[in-house]
Amino acid sequence: MTLQLTVPSMSCSVCASKITKALQAVDANASVQADPTTKLVNVETQASETAIKEALAAAGYPVA
Repeated sequence: MTLQLTVPSMSCSVCASKITKALQAVDANASVQADPTTKLVNVETQASETAIKEALAAAGYPVA
């Protein structure tokens, strides 16, 4: 499943790295592309959308 999520609080490459790590903790095989410029996170994952959104919120990056 591919998700495209907007994460308004992502502002730099460090944020993008934290988001990637948080999502890969939920699905180790997830492919994550986080772009601080556009605030978009593209995730190819087997985890549910709810699990992905909860992981982002827990990491301090709630989805818009």
